[in-house]
Amino acid sequence: MEKLEEIKESIKGPISKLNMVVDSISYEKEGSYYFLRIVLDRVGGIDMDSIVEATHIINPIIDELDPYDESYILDISSKERNE
Repeated sequence: MEKLEEIKESIKGPISKLNMVVDSISYEKEGSYYFLRIVLDRVGGIDMDSIVEATHIINPIIDELDPYDESYILDISSKERNE
């Protein structure tokens, strides 16, 4: 299973308890840093407190999976809305 798909499968159940879904996941290098970006979505949008709550759920799962050898920054955000 591809690493990003494995990450998605591992976090989608736990974050569904917050009524959130994984919108997208990417792993990319910007400058000299790698980023693991996870974008979440929920009906009605997601506020900053909910992102923090989701981060507390996702971070230990990612630590357990340890998907990449190089150091990276975990970036969890909400889907942008044009409302």
